[in-house]
Amino acid sequence: MKFRTLDSFKADYKKLKPEHKDTFKKVVLDKFAPACDDWASAQAAQAARRAYVWPASLRVDEMRRAPGIMEMTWSFASPDGRATFQFLSIDGEWFCVWRRIGNHGGYANP
Repeated sequence: MKFRTLDSFKADYKKLKPEHKDTFKKVVLDKFAPACDDWASAQAAQAARRAYVWPASLRVDEMRRAPGIMEMTWSFASPDGRATFQFLSIDGEWFCVWRRIGNHGGYANP
């Protein structure tokens, strides 16, 4: 799985405190990226998208009012860290596109 970021994510990310950036990076490297690889493997096996079970600690779910956009919780403590993303397949290769990061405020325009 490859990752890309939208300009909105980059702008949000710049506003995070260094320790929050570190927490996000650790969660992505330790938990989220491996789960994305598993998700992509399930897609390659033509398993139903909704059948994939994400690690409970990430609280990954589809956003109700934004079809195709997912949310992930990277921190339950201060800050209440959330990130939105979507998956795109380009020439048979899956990409995770980070859209927004921060708190619930990003949900207004995911």
